[in-house]
Amino acid sequence: MTELDTVHATREAYDAIAATYAQMFHDSVRDRPLERALLSAFAELVRTDGGGAVADLGCGPGHITAHLHGLGLHAFGVDASPVMVALAREANPGLRFEVGSMAALDIEDGALGGVLSRWSVIHTPPQDLPAILAEIARVLAPGGHLLIEFPATDGPHCATQSYDHAVVTAYRWSPDRLAELLHDQGLAESARLVIEPKPTDQRQFQEVQLLARKA
Repeated sequence: MTELDTVHATREAYDAIAATYAQMFHDSVRDRPLERALLSAFAELVRTDGGGAVADLGCGPGHITAHLHGLGLHAFGVDASPVMVALAREANPGLRFEVGSMAALDIEDGALGGVLSRWSVIHTPPQDLPAILAEIARVLAPGGHLLIEFPATDGPHCATQSYDHAVVTAYRWSPDRLAELLHDQGLAESARLVIEPKPTDQRQFQEVQLLARKA
């Protein structure tokens, strides 16, 4: 599969703001107990079902990859931005980080026990998302787990919505529709966490985390 055209624009945009991003989000789960709890559950599930390496797709400066490592996972990061990967390597010299595209992962079939996609598909146009989910399913071992996080649309009958993002255009998804797309790739939803926005949040929409398992 060739790299999706939208990756180029996203890469350039995140290269430009990588240092600022790394400083702003270096401890992004500190005040998010629900997300930390689900990351811990994800790690436990991966370990219980045979372990295996875990890819943090769209890892940015690597802070969540390091968090997964602290939970006992053999975690490594992949990001389209070379500058982000350089920052991740600098901050976490003992961990593995690679420049790559979610649409064409340099990972063997069935090699992973888990995949984390934390806000990493938000810049993917709706027509391109099925190909990325297919690639995730390809690299997961049978019984492997996916934890994917994304912003939700406003209503159940709206599959996708675009919104202005500080970096490049982003997309919100209906949780039910995204779960259907996962099912199409052999990934069955096992849990769903919906986080309501705080009154002080700039964007007033729900955050959704879906946990799915490959048959």
